[in-house]
Amino acid sequence: MHVREIMSRNVITIDADASVIDAIKTMLSHHISGLPVVDRDGALIGMLSDGDFVRRVEVGTEKRRGRWLAMLAGTSQVALDFARQHGRKVSQIMSPNPITIEEDTPLEQVVQLMESHGVTRFPVMRDKKLVGMVTRTDFMTAIASLRLDLSSSSNDDQIGASVIAALAHAPWRPAALNVSVRDGVVSLRGNIRSDNARKAATVAVENVAGVKRVDDQLVKIIYPPPENDYGGGDFVSLEEEPSTEDDQPL
Repeated sequence: MHVREIMSRNVITIDADASVIDAIKTMLSHHISGLPVVDRDGALIGMLSDGDFVRRVEVGTEKRRGRWLAMLAGTSQVALDFARQHGRKVSQIMSPNPITIEEDTPLEQVVQLMESHGVTRFPVMRDKKLVGMVTRTDFMTAIASLRLDLSSSSNDDQIGASVIAALAHAPWRPAALNVSVRDGVVSLRGNIRSDNARKAATVAVENVAGVKRVDDQLVKIIYPPPENDYGGGDFVSLEEEPSTEDDQPL
């Protein structure tokens, strides 16, 4: 899937010269946690998020550094923090030069950007014009709107074959797997190494078309530690026997 398939198109923006209070009122009234910031020509120049209001002088949460910590942070960083924590205009507290994406950006790439940059929203651009936004909420909305209807006219034999195929190459697949299907109810027998493997096996089977329910009869096997595989036990040191005349070199 691509960005254009899940993005929000009616983007609410705020002017860089708007007051911080106006920005807060806009976010609260529209129930949003972030705003693209635009200049007088409508060009995107920054992003404002609810995180920008966490460190603020009004609520006594501004950063307080001692002399040595201030020296380590550097004069420029201390000045930036002061401006963002005391600023009265959006332009003074926003994050400039935001990362942007395009409509044809694959969703996998968007997720990678979110994870690597710790960002939860991206402006969507087309020819340098803001045309949408993608947030983590848009992923949730897309999932909820999909029809995950796995009903099928497959018979039990076809369902069983599909279940075996779904588990065949998984590294966590059950050992000594036995699959039986009756009226769409799949019974799983075999050995698994962990509860996570059990969960993954159940989810894999539930996603096979035609499966109505999973009867989990898998047995969790606790494998012995490696030393027990080779006879086990602690190493025992033998006492050194005193040498005799026969042990002397010739």
